[in-house]
Amino acid sequence: MTATAPGALRLVAVHTKFQLLETIRIPAAVIGNAVFPALALFFFVVPQAEVAGNRLWATMSVAGLAFFSVCSASMFTHGLGVAEDRESPFDPFVRALPAGPVPRFVGRILVGLVMALFGMVPLLLVAAFFTSAGVPAPRLLAGVGMLLVGAVPFILLGIGLGYALTAKAAIAIVQVILFPLAFAGGLFMPPSLFPAWMDTVSLATPTRAGRDLLVDALGVEQAHGSSWFVLLGWTVVFAALAVWAYRRDEGRRFR
Repeated sequence: MTATAPGALRLVAVHTKFQLLETIRIPAAVIGNAVFPALALFFFVVPQAEVAGNRLWATMSVAGLAFFSVCSASMFTHGLGVAEDRESPFDPFVRALPAGPVPRFVGRILVGLVMALFGMVPLLLVAAFFTSAGVPAPRLLAGVGMLLVGAVPFILLGIGLGYALTAKAAIAIVQVILFPLAFAGGLFMPPSLFPAWMDTVSLATPTRAGRDLLVDALGVEQAHGSSWFVLLGWTVVFAALAVWAYRRDEGRRFR
């Protein structure tokens, strides 16, 4: 009797389950990523009555912090998580299996999307109870969909950094990249307050493109015409980085 090889979907499901369990084994890291944006909203937005009480400004503030939560969860979960996995004795065994790298990559992206959605829960609760933020249900669903699409380039960037760096270096580099990108992308303050030169620079960042497309999906503000091209361009760049870093690491460890 000949054993049947598992299909591609079955392999993706197995790797997704395995990586999700690995991620939630450290609750402190999961909770930290989820709670930080909610705390930022509670301490920096809620006390400002003119912002928290204005539906438009409050929704825009929540959207910026929601996209920051997605970026943070994607880059920390994968940047640090992949780097730590590479130091595990079990990792070479998994990578030597005949399934190849594709199910692992797809599984990591799916886990990143799950963690991104989990990070929305405390933020939306604070927004609902303490601010006037709100959009119709169809706009909210469109916003959630846009968040998941916008998370993909940052998941790929996290994977690239995780395969290129050690765990100690990855956590530092992720912070160095994440926070400037968040400020430049208008996730902590509206880009309308930027000077002209900073607004020009901001439009070229993936965080600004994702943020603009999100507020557009929520019906708050129309996105810039270049936003989709910028987001797709950075997705291609970060995908190339992830593939290059994976092959470079594999060449060093398995030759």
